[in-house]
Amino acid sequence: MALVAARSFAAARQTDLRGPIDAVQLEAFPVATDRKSVSLQAMIDRASAANVPVFLPPGTYKVSNLVLPENTRITGVPGASRIVYTGAGRLFSAENVKRIELSNIVIDGQNRWLGDDDAALVQFTGVDEVVIDNCEIGGSRKHAVQLERCGGRIERSRISGAAQSGLYAVESLGLSVTGNEVFDCGNGGILVHRWKKAADDSIVSGNRVYRIRANDGGTGQNGNGINIFRADSVMVTNNHISDCAFTAIRANSASDIQITGNQCRRSGETAIYVEFEFEGAVVSNNLVDGAANGISIANFDQGGRLASVTGNVVRNLALKGPYEHEVGFGIGIAAEADTLVSGNIIEGAPRWGMQLGWGPYLRNLVVTGNIVRKAPVGCAVSVADGGGTAVITDNVFQEVSIGAILGFEWDKKASRELATSATSPYPQLTIERNRIS
Repeated sequence: MALVAARSFAAARQTDLRGPIDAVQLEAFPVATDRKSVSLQAMIDRASAANVPVFLPPGTYKVSNLVLPENTRITGVPGASRIVYTGAGRLFSAENVKRIELSNIVIDGQNRWLGDDDAALVQFTGVDEVVIDNCEIGGSRKHAVQLERCGGRIERSRISGAAQSGLYAVESLGLSVTGNEVFDCGNGGILVHRWKKAADDSIVSGNRVYRIRANDGGTGQNGNGINIFRADSVMVTNNHISDCAFTAIRANSASDIQITGNQCRRSGETAIYVEFEFEGAVVSNNLVDGAANGISIANFDQGGRLASVTGNVVRNLALKGPYEHEVGFGIGIAAEADTLVSGNIIEGAPRWGMQLGWGPYLRNLVVTGNIVRKAPVGCAVSVADGGGTAVITDNVFQEVSIGAILGFEWDKKASRELATSATSPYPQLTIERNRIS
């Protein structure tokens, strides 16, 4: 492969180092030759050493296996400066540097093969501050972007057409993912994961995520719009998520999570799921319209506990989900342990409006001030042996054809109507001032 001509470097030396290095100056202009990767790599290396940005004029740059050194800043003309992957590995990589910035460029993977050891089209490891701003990234055979042990921000970008996920961020350092559009991905939208459970401190806010499939199947490992796994202290706020094969927002073993102000439409399974080993969750002011289940705070048997579920609107649920479930689908809000469920509106839950506990997995639930309409059972509370305390007060039930508040042993009805009973046969339950209209 030819080396960059000496006159190209001479031209670069004459560049005012207070401004960007232009691709044309180093003969990395958009033409289809084998020397482009070498030319562009040389330009990136020189700009990095001089601590100046690289500017890509409009055109198509067909390259592969670019390694980004410290202080790489690549910018272009939005929608017009295109970097196209030619195969044989990956497109961009960086490892153990302080800062990398990509802005105003189109990155097209063309669905070409990625190397066996390469997980993404754009793969950064150990970068203190990654900035991806106003870019378009598409057509990856694996993840579109993978960040491991990285901080920084991904914002105002469009990520689409990845066979795996749009963004896979693992072991992050306070990453911000804001104002992006992520769509048409094969197994996930935005994933914030950790190898071991610990504080992650990421913020996922103001994104639009839609048409996320679950090509690799499973019962929730894939098909989620936003998935938080083992990452504590994460905020998921004000996102618009629709048409996900499984869950709009799924938090698995994620403590101290806030899920607030999101709009979740047409989820294939549970729209908002907080499950397994977590302590501390706030799920508030979300709108769920169309799902198999609405909101689930689950897995007290695995240590899942301590949540506040307030001010949500859940409607238009379905009995059918993507797999067979022991309880079935069509449940508005479910909770098990140390949880407040208050001020929510549930309409159109075809099985149960609210599910309180499961078998013996019930402890310290306060359920008050909710409105449940158009559900066969307004509130199903576990009365199985070993179940703990629940307070169910001041709720309104309308068009509940089987009952407003009923006791269940696992999935079997075990009581008469409890909302209108003068005395409860279950001393662990406080049921007062509920209205059936």
